[in-house]
Amino acid sequence: MIPAGLVHRRAALGLLGAALAGCAAPRQFESLPSWTGRLAVRVDSVPAQAFSADFVLSGRPVEGELRLSTPLGQTIAIVRWSATKAEMQRGNEFTTRENLDRLTTELTGAPLPVAALFDWLGGRDTPQGGWQVDLSRHADGRLVARRAQPLPSAELRLVLDQ
Repeated sequence: MIPAGLVHRRAALGLLGAALAGCAAPRQFESLPSWTGRLAVRVDSVPAQAFSADFVLSGRPVEGELRLSTPLGQTIAIVRWSATKAEMQRGNEFTTRENLDRLTTELTGAPLPVAALFDWLGGRDTPQGGWQVDLSRHADGRLVARRAQPLPSAELRLVLDQ
């Protein structure tokens, strides 16, 4: 029997992508950096969890938006954050927490380094919560970040659209 918490996290991982592709009116970040591409996340929990999606990341570490969608363009989820809260939208359903780490931990079982992505995508090796980033293929639009501690270990892979 699978514990209820794992079922919830596994379902949330699947819905994370769906929610990020929702139909909400987008915040405007035109004057700020924006990246598009594909991402894959693996969390080595028991059982292991993984998902992949197309993404659009815009804004900055203190306020931004991450949209996840299927390869056919259907929105999976939209995650928005500010200094005071983080929110995920899946269709008409909203999940709000006090910060981005808490929201991503609840959804995936590990805090994802969304705030650090802005520096990493800019080619800067900024540490965050045990994550180590490999920027050796940054010029090719690829990066891999891994977290060994604290458990569960996790991996994030990004490929940018060129």
